[in-house]
Amino acid sequence: MKNVLVVKGHFIFTPTPDAYAVYENSCLVSVDGKIAGIYPSIPEKFKGCPVHDYGNRLVIPGFVDLHLHAAQFLQCGMGMTSKLLDWLGDYTFDLEREFQNRAFAREAYTCFAEKLVACGTLRACIFASSSTAGTQELFEVLKEKGIGAYVGKVNMDRNAPDFIIETTKASLMGTKYLIEKYQDEKRVKPIITPRFAPTSTEELLKGLGALAVKYHLPVQSHLSENLDEILWVRELFKGAENYSDVYFKNNLFGQTKTVMAHGIFLGEAERELVKKMDLMLAHCPDSNLNVRSGIMPVRTYLDMGLKIGLGSDIAGGHKIGLNEAMVRAIQLSKLLNLSNGKLKPLTVSEAFYMGTKSGGSFFGKTGSFEKDFWFDALVLEDDSMIAGRYSLEDRLEKFIYTGDDRNICARYVEGEKL
Repeated sequence: MKNVLVVKGHFIFTPTPDAYAVYENSCLVSVDGKIAGIYPSIPEKFKGCPVHDYGNRLVIPGFVDLHLHAAQFLQCGMGMTSKLLDWLGDYTFDLEREFQNRAFAREAYTCFAEKLVACGTLRACIFASSSTAGTQELFEVLKEKGIGAYVGKVNMDRNAPDFIIETTKASLMGTKYLIEKYQDEKRVKPIITPRFAPTSTEELLKGLGALAVKYHLPVQSHLSENLDEILWVRELFKGAENYSDVYFKNNLFGQTKTVMAHGIFLGEAERELVKKMDLMLAHCPDSNLNVRSGIMPVRTYLDMGLKIGLGSDIAGGHKIGLNEAMVRAIQLSKLLNLSNGKLKPLTVSEAFYMGTKSGGSFFGKTGSFEKDFWFDALVLEDDSMIAGRYSLEDRLEKFIYTGDDRNICARYVEGEKL
Protein backbone atom coordinates (compact mmCIF):
# COMPACT_ATOMS: atom_id res chain seq x y z
CA MET A 1 0.00 0.00 0.00
CA LYS A 2 1.19 3.51 -0.77
CA ASN A 3 2.52 5.70 2.03
CA VAL A 4 -0.16 8.35 2.63
CA LEU A 5 0.15 11.26 5.03
CA VAL A 6 -2.47 13.91 5.84
CA VAL A 7 -1.30 17.19 7.40
CA LYS A 8 -3.79 19.73 8.75
CA GLY A 9 -3.02 23.40 9.37
CA HIS A 10 -2.61 26.76 7.59
CA PHE A 11 -0.54 26.42 4.39
CA ILE A 12 1.29 29.34 2.82
CA PHE A 13 3.74 29.19 -0.10
CA THR A 14 4.75 30.97 -3.33
CA PRO A 15 3.97 29.21 -6.63
CA THR A 16 5.13 32.49 -8.24
CA PRO A 17 7.22 35.30 -6.75
CA ASP A 18 4.39 37.82 -6.96
CA ALA A 19 2.13 36.70 -4.12
CA TYR A 20 1.42 33.96 -1.61
CA ALA A 21 -0.94 31.07 -2.08
CA VAL A 22 -2.82 30.68 1.22
CA TYR A 23 -4.92 27.73 2.34
CA GLU A 24 -6.41 28.33 5.77
CA ASN A 25 -7.63 25.42 7.93
CA SER A 26 -6.89 22.91 5.19
CA CYS A 27 -5.62 19.36 4.68
CA LEU A 28 -2.57 18.56 2.58
CA VAL A 29 -2.24 14.99 1.38
CA SER A 30 1.10 13.50 0.38
CA VAL A 31 1.40 10.09 -1.28
CA ASP A 32 4.82 8.44 -1.24
CA GLY A 33 6.28 11.81 -0.29
CA LYS A 34 4.70 13.79 -3.13
CA ILE A 35 1.81 16.21 -2.77
CA ALA A 36 -1.53 14.92 -4.06
CA GLY A 37 -3.38 18.15 -3.26
CA ILE A 38 -4.65 20.58 -0.63
CA TYR A 39 -8.30 20.21 0.36
CA PRO A 40 -10.83 21.93 2.66
CA SER A 41 -11.31 18.60 4.44
CA ILE A 42 -9.92 15.09 4.19
CA PRO A 43 -11.07 13.46 0.92
CA GLU A 44 -13.12 10.32 1.41
CA LYS A 45 -10.50 8.02 -0.11
CA PHE A 46 -7.86 9.23 2.37
CA LYS A 47 -9.94 8.90 5.52
CA GLY A 48 -8.35 6.46 7.92
CA CYS A 49 -4.82 7.47 6.84
CA PRO A 50 -2.40 8.94 9.41
CA VAL A 51 -3.24 12.57 10.23
CA HIS A 52 -0.83 15.14 11.70
CA ASP A 53 -3.04 17.97 12.96
CA TYR A 54 -1.18 21.24 13.60
CA GLY A 55 -4.23 23.32 14.42
CA ASN A 56 -3.55 27.05 14.17
CA ARG A 57 0.12 26.67 13.19
CA LEU A 58 1.64 27.69 9.85
CA VAL A 59 3.01 25.10 7.44
CA ILE A 60 5.53 26.43 4.92
CA PRO A 61 7.98 24.84 2.44
CA GLY A 62 11.39 23.93 3.82
CA PHE A 63 14.23 26.34 3.17
CA VAL A 64 16.74 25.73 0.38
CA ASP A 65 20.28 27.08 0.87
CA LEU A 66 22.18 27.16 -2.42
CA HIS A 67 25.59 28.11 -1.05
CA LEU A 68 27.36 27.43 2.23
CA HIS A 69 30.67 26.06 3.52
CA ALA A 70 30.25 23.30 6.10
CA ALA A 71 33.96 23.34 6.95
CA GLN A 72 33.71 27.01 7.97
CA PHE A 73 30.79 26.64 10.39
CA LEU A 74 32.96 26.91 13.51
CA GLN A 75 34.33 30.31 12.44
CA CYS A 76 30.95 32.00 11.90
CA GLY A 77 31.11 35.57 13.15
CA MET A 78 34.93 35.82 13.09
CA GLY A 79 37.06 38.10 10.93
CA MET A 80 34.07 40.06 9.77
CA THR A 81 36.03 43.27 9.22
CA SER A 82 38.39 41.68 6.68
CA LYS A 83 38.08 41.65 2.91
CA LEU A 84 37.45 38.36 1.18
CA LEU A 85 40.96 37.33 0.14
CA ASP A 86 42.49 38.44 3.45
CA TRP A 87 39.76 36.64 5.37
CA LEU A 88 40.48 33.37 3.59
CA GLY A 89 44.16 33.59 4.49
CA ASP A 90 43.70 34.78 8.06
CA TYR A 91 40.92 32.40 9.13
CA THR A 92 39.51 29.94 6.64
CA PHE A 93 42.41 27.91 5.32
CA ASP A 94 43.76 27.12 8.80
CA LEU A 95 40.38 25.80 9.91
CA GLU A 96 39.77 23.78 6.76
CA ARG A 97 43.11 22.01 7.27
CA GLU A 98 41.66 20.39 10.41
CA PHE A 99 39.15 18.43 8.33
CA GLN A 100 41.88 16.06 7.20
CA ASN A 101 41.31 14.49 10.64
CA ARG A 102 38.23 12.30 10.24
CA ALA A 103 37.27 12.36 13.92
CA PHE A 104 37.41 16.16 13.95
CA ALA A 105 35.49 16.29 10.68
CA ARG A 106 32.67 14.10 11.99
CA GLU A 107 32.32 16.11 15.20
CA ALA A 108 32.38 19.48 13.44
CA TYR A 109 30.07 18.38 10.63
CA THR A 110 27.61 16.95 13.13
CA CYS A 111 27.41 20.36 14.86
CA PHE A 112 26.92 21.97 11.46
CA ALA A 113 24.21 19.57 10.32
CA GLU A 114 22.27 19.79 13.57
CA LYS A 115 22.13 23.57 13.38
CA LEU A 116 21.28 23.52 9.66
CA VAL A 117 18.28 21.24 10.20
CA ALA A 118 17.22 23.06 13.37
CA CYS A 119 16.97 26.33 11.43
CA GLY A 120 14.76 24.77 8.78
CA THR A 121 17.13 24.21 5.86
CA LEU A 122 16.04 20.91 4.35
CA ARG A 123 17.96 21.13 1.05
CA ALA A 124 21.41 22.62 0.55
CA CYS A 125 24.35 22.90 -1.85
CA ILE A 126 27.38 22.46 0.38
CA PHE A 127 31.13 22.98 0.07
CA ALA A 128 33.15 20.65 2.30
CA SER A 129 36.98 20.94 2.37
CA SER A 130 39.73 19.66 0.09
CA SER A 131 40.03 16.50 2.19
CA THR A 132 38.44 13.46 0.54
CA ALA A 133 38.23 11.56 3.83
CA GLY A 134 36.76 14.57 5.63
CA THR A 135 34.19 15.10 2.88
CA GLN A 136 33.13 11.48 3.18
CA GLU A 137 32.28 12.18 6.83
CA LEU A 138 30.00 15.03 5.73
CA PHE A 139 28.14 12.73 3.33
CA GLU A 140 27.57 10.23 6.12
CA VAL A 141 26.42 12.83 8.67
CA LEU A 142 23.91 14.35 6.24
CA LYS A 143 22.57 10.94 5.26
CA GLU A 144 21.87 10.27 8.94
CA LYS A 145 19.99 13.58 9.25
CA GLY A 146 17.66 12.72 6.37
CA ILE A 147 17.80 16.00 4.45
CA GLY A 148 18.53 16.55 0.75
CA ALA A 149 21.93 17.91 -0.23
CA TYR A 150 24.56 18.22 -2.89
CA VAL A 151 28.00 17.88 -1.29
CA GLY A 152 31.22 18.88 -2.96
CA LYS A 153 34.81 18.04 -2.11
CA VAL A 154 36.61 21.36 -2.62
CA ASN A 155 39.11 21.16 -5.49
CA MET A 156 42.18 23.41 -5.48
CA ASP A 157 45.70 22.81 -6.78
CA ARG A 158 47.32 26.26 -6.54
CA ASN A 159 47.26 29.70 -4.91
CA ALA A 160 46.55 28.51 -1.37
CA PRO A 161 48.75 27.24 1.48
CA ASP A 162 50.59 23.98 0.80
CA PHE A 163 48.82 22.29 3.70
CA ILE A 164 45.40 22.61 2.02
CA ILE A 165 46.01 22.24 -1.71
CA GLU A 166 46.48 18.92 -3.53
CA THR A 167 48.16 17.86 -6.72
CA THR A 168 45.89 18.02 -9.74
CA LYS A 169 45.84 14.23 -9.94
CA ALA A 170 45.00 13.74 -6.25
CA SER A 171 42.24 16.34 -6.40
CA LEU A 172 40.59 14.64 -9.38
CA MET A 173 41.04 11.15 -7.94
CA GLY A 174 39.43 12.15 -4.64
CA THR A 175 36.49 13.71 -6.45
CA LYS A 176 36.04 10.63 -8.65
CA TYR A 177 36.13 8.35 -5.59
CA LEU A 178 33.34 10.29 -3.89
CA ILE A 179 31.28 10.41 -7.09
CA GLU A 180 31.38 6.65 -7.51
CA LYS A 181 30.67 6.05 -3.82
CA TYR A 182 27.67 8.39 -3.49
CA GLN A 183 26.19 9.03 -6.94
CA ASP A 184 23.32 6.59 -6.37
CA GLU A 185 22.31 7.90 -2.94
CA LYS A 186 18.67 8.91 -2.59
CA ARG A 187 19.08 12.39 -1.09
CA VAL A 188 22.74 13.28 -0.48
CA LYS A 189 24.59 13.39 -3.78
CA PRO A 190 27.94 14.65 -5.11
CA ILE A 191 28.44 17.94 -6.92
CA ILE A 192 31.55 19.06 -8.82
CA THR A 193 33.19 21.83 -6.78
CA PRO A 194 36.19 23.88 -7.91
CA ARG A 195 36.70 26.32 -5.03
CA PHE A 196 36.96 29.20 -7.46
CA ALA A 197 38.93 29.78 -10.63
CA PRO A 198 42.07 31.33 -9.04
CA THR A 199 42.79 28.22 -6.95
CA SER A 200 42.52 25.88 -9.95
CA THR A 201 44.88 25.29 -12.85
CA GLU A 202 43.46 24.93 -16.34
CA GLU A 203 44.25 21.22 -16.09
CA LEU A 204 42.18 20.83 -12.94
CA LEU A 205 39.25 22.80 -14.33
CA LYS A 206 39.30 20.74 -17.52
CA GLY A 207 39.40 17.50 -15.52
CA LEU A 208 36.50 18.58 -13.29
CA GLY A 209 34.42 19.58 -16.30
CA ALA A 210 35.07 16.19 -17.87
CA LEU A 211 33.84 14.47 -14.69
CA ALA A 212 30.71 16.63 -14.62
CA VAL A 213 29.86 15.68 -18.20
CA LYS A 214 30.79 11.99 -17.86
CA TYR A 215 28.72 11.42 -14.72
CA HIS A 216 25.99 14.00 -15.53
CA LEU A 217 26.68 15.81 -12.26
CA PRO A 218 25.84 19.36 -11.21
CA VAL A 219 28.51 22.00 -10.63
CA GLN A 220 28.95 24.68 -7.96
CA SER A 221 31.57 27.39 -7.52
CA HIS A 222 32.10 31.12 -6.94
CA LEU A 223 31.72 33.81 -9.60
CA SER A 224 32.54 37.53 -9.62
CA GLU A 225 32.22 38.00 -5.88
CA ASN A 226 34.89 40.63 -5.38
CA LEU A 227 36.63 43.19 -7.61
CA ASP A 228 40.14 42.13 -6.53
CA GLU A 229 39.21 38.52 -7.30
CA ILE A 230 38.03 39.48 -10.80
CA LEU A 231 41.35 41.25 -11.51
CA TRP A 232 43.19 38.17 -10.27
CA VAL A 233 41.22 35.93 -12.63
CA ARG A 234 42.07 38.26 -15.52
CA GLU A 235 45.79 37.94 -14.70
CA LEU A 236 45.70 34.15 -14.33
CA PHE A 237 43.55 33.33 -17.37
CA LYS A 238 44.71 35.73 -20.05
CA GLY A 239 42.98 33.82 -22.85
CA ALA A 240 39.53 34.06 -21.28
CA GLU A 241 37.04 36.72 -22.31
CA ASN A 242 35.85 37.14 -18.72
CA TYR A 243 35.46 35.27 -15.42
CA SER A 244 32.45 33.27 -16.66
CA ASP A 245 34.34 32.21 -19.77
CA VAL A 246 36.96 30.44 -17.62
CA TYR A 247 34.30 28.02 -16.39
CA PHE A 248 32.39 27.88 -19.67
CA LYS A 249 35.41 26.74 -21.70
CA ASN A 250 35.92 23.87 -19.24
CA ASN A 251 32.32 22.51 -19.20
CA LEU A 252 31.61 24.02 -15.80
CA PHE A 253 29.05 26.66 -16.74
CA GLY A 254 25.68 25.18 -17.60
CA GLN A 255 26.78 22.19 -19.65
CA THR A 256 25.32 20.35 -16.67
CA LYS A 257 23.11 21.86 -13.97
CA THR A 258 25.12 24.69 -12.38
CA VAL A 259 24.84 27.06 -9.44
CA MET A 260 27.29 29.94 -9.09
CA ALA A 261 27.51 31.93 -5.88
CA HIS A 262 27.48 35.72 -5.85
CA GLY A 263 27.74 36.98 -9.45
CA ILE A 264 27.78 40.56 -8.20
CA PHE A 265 29.82 42.16 -10.97
CA LEU A 266 28.67 40.41 -14.14
CA GLY A 267 29.15 42.25 -17.42
CA GLU A 268 26.43 42.27 -20.05
CA ALA A 269 27.95 39.38 -22.01
CA GLU A 270 28.21 37.31 -18.80
CA ARG A 271 24.61 38.01 -17.88
CA GLU A 272 23.48 36.85 -21.28
CA LEU A 273 25.59 33.70 -20.97
CA VAL A 274 24.11 32.98 -17.54
CA LYS A 275 20.63 33.25 -19.06
CA LYS A 276 21.49 31.21 -22.16
CA MET A 277 23.04 28.38 -20.13
CA ASP A 278 20.16 28.41 -17.62
CA LEU A 279 22.47 28.89 -14.62
CA MET A 280 21.23 29.41 -11.09
CA LEU A 281 22.82 32.31 -9.20
CA ALA A 282 23.03 32.10 -5.40
CA HIS A 283 22.58 35.51 -3.80
CA CYS A 284 24.47 35.64 -0.48
CA PRO A 285 23.69 39.07 1.00
CA ASP A 286 25.15 38.62 4.50
CA SER A 287 28.48 37.41 3.18
CA ASN A 288 28.67 40.12 0.54
CA LEU A 289 28.30 42.75 3.26
CA ASN A 290 30.56 41.11 5.83
CA VAL A 291 33.62 40.67 3.61
CA ARG A 292 32.90 43.92 1.76
CA SER A 293 32.39 42.46 -1.69
CA GLY A 294 29.44 44.47 -2.99
CA ILE A 295 25.69 44.15 -3.56
CA MET A 296 24.15 41.91 -6.20
CA PRO A 297 21.78 43.93 -8.46
CA VAL A 298 18.99 41.44 -7.84
CA ARG A 299 16.18 43.46 -9.43
CA THR A 300 18.19 43.97 -12.61
CA TYR A 301 18.88 40.25 -12.84
CA LEU A 302 15.28 39.27 -12.11
CA ASP A 303 14.01 41.67 -14.77
CA MET A 304 16.36 39.93 -17.23
CA GLY A 305 14.83 36.59 -16.35
CA LEU A 306 17.86 35.18 -14.52
CA LYS A 307 17.26 32.40 -11.97
CA ILE A 308 18.23 33.43 -8.43
CA GLY A 309 18.15 31.55 -5.14
CA LEU A 310 19.59 32.38 -1.74
CA GLY A 311 22.64 31.26 0.20
CA SER A 312 23.64 31.79 3.81
CA ASP A 313 27.28 31.44 2.69
CA ILE A 314 28.53 30.64 6.15
CA ALA A 315 31.05 31.58 7.32
CA GLY A 316 31.29 34.68 5.17
CA GLY A 317 27.68 34.93 6.23
CA HIS A 318 27.39 34.87 10.00
CA LYS A 319 23.93 33.24 10.38
CA ILE A 320 22.92 29.84 9.03
CA GLY A 321 19.15 30.48 9.19
CA LEU A 322 17.99 31.19 5.65
CA ASN A 323 15.27 33.54 6.84
CA GLU A 324 18.17 35.84 7.78
CA ALA A 325 19.30 35.80 4.14
CA MET A 326 15.76 36.67 3.03
CA VAL A 327 15.73 39.70 5.29
CA ARG A 328 19.15 40.91 4.20
CA ALA A 329 18.28 40.46 0.52
CA ILE A 330 15.28 42.73 1.00
CA GLN A 331 17.31 45.29 2.95
CA LEU A 332 20.08 45.44 0.36
CA SER A 333 17.56 45.84 -2.44
CA LYS A 334 16.21 48.85 -0.54
CA LEU A 335 19.70 50.34 -0.39
CA LEU A 336 20.02 49.98 -4.17
CA ASN A 337 16.60 51.59 -4.54
CA LEU A 338 17.81 54.62 -2.55
CA SER A 339 20.64 55.15 -5.05
CA ASN A 340 18.57 54.22 -8.10
CA GLY A 341 14.84 54.71 -7.72
CA LYS A 342 14.16 52.63 -10.82
CA LEU A 343 15.34 49.46 -9.04
CA LYS A 344 12.25 48.35 -7.16
CA PRO A 345 13.04 46.72 -3.79
CA LEU A 346 12.30 43.04 -3.29
CA THR A 347 8.99 42.15 -1.73
CA VAL A 348 8.79 39.64 1.11
CA SER A 349 7.09 37.12 -1.17
CA GLU A 350 9.90 37.46 -3.73
CA ALA A 351 12.59 36.85 -1.11
CA PHE A 352 10.61 33.90 0.28
CA TYR A 353 10.25 32.49 -3.25
CA MET A 354 14.00 32.75 -3.77
CA GLY A 355 14.65 30.81 -0.56
CA THR A 356 12.06 28.10 -1.28
CA LYS A 357 10.74 27.38 -4.78
CA SER A 358 13.43 29.09 -6.86
CA GLY A 359 16.29 27.50 -4.93
CA GLY A 360 14.31 24.29 -4.71
CA SER A 361 14.17 24.01 -8.49
CA PHE A 362 17.87 23.08 -8.40
CA PHE A 363 16.77 19.88 -6.63
CA GLY A 364 13.73 19.21 -8.81
CA LYS A 365 10.18 19.69 -7.61
CA THR A 366 10.55 21.03 -4.10
CA GLY A 367 10.08 24.36 -2.32
CA SER A 368 6.35 24.68 -2.97
CA PHE A 369 3.10 22.86 -2.11
CA GLU A 370 1.93 22.40 -5.67
CA LYS A 371 0.69 19.03 -6.92
CA ASP A 372 3.45 16.44 -7.50
CA PHE A 373 6.05 18.46 -5.55
CA TRP A 374 7.93 16.72 -2.76
CA PHE A 375 6.42 17.47 0.63
CA ASP A 376 9.37 19.28 2.25
CA ALA A 377 7.90 21.40 5.00
CA LEU A 378 8.34 23.33 8.23
CA VAL A 379 5.64 23.75 10.86
CA LEU A 380 5.84 27.11 12.64
CA GLU A 381 4.68 27.91 16.16
CA ASP A 382 4.17 31.57 17.02
CA ASP A 383 2.91 33.40 20.06
CA SER A 384 -0.82 32.98 20.70
CA MET A 385 -1.29 36.76 20.87
CA ILE A 386 0.25 37.07 17.40
CA ALA A 387 -1.59 34.06 15.96
CA GLY A 388 -4.96 35.35 17.14
CA ARG A 389 -4.52 38.89 15.88
CA TYR A 390 -2.76 38.88 12.49
CA SER A 391 -3.20 37.39 9.02
CA LEU A 392 -1.23 34.32 7.90
CA GLU A 393 0.89 36.54 5.64
CA ASP A 394 1.76 38.82 8.56
CA ARG A 395 2.59 35.85 10.77
CA LEU A 396 4.94 34.46 8.13
CA GLU A 397 6.63 37.83 7.66
CA LYS A 398 7.18 38.11 11.41
CA PHE A 399 8.82 34.67 11.42
CA ILE A 400 11.06 35.61 8.49
CA TYR A 401 12.22 38.76 10.27
CA THR A 402 12.34 37.63 13.90
CA GLY A 403 12.01 33.84 14.02
CA ASP A 404 14.58 31.13 14.62
CA ASP A 405 14.82 27.40 15.31
CA ARG A 406 12.72 27.79 18.46
CA ASN A 407 9.68 28.59 16.30
CA ILE A 408 9.97 25.42 14.20
CA CYS A 409 8.09 22.54 15.79
CA ALA A 410 8.22 19.97 12.96
CA ARG A 411 10.20 19.27 9.78
CA TYR A 412 9.31 17.01 6.85
CA VAL A 413 11.46 15.83 3.93
CA GLU A 414 9.71 13.95 1.13
CA GLY A 415 6.80 13.27 3.43
CA GLU A 416 8.94 11.86 6.23
CA LYS A 417 8.95 13.62 9.59
CA LEU A 418 12.51 14.17 10.75
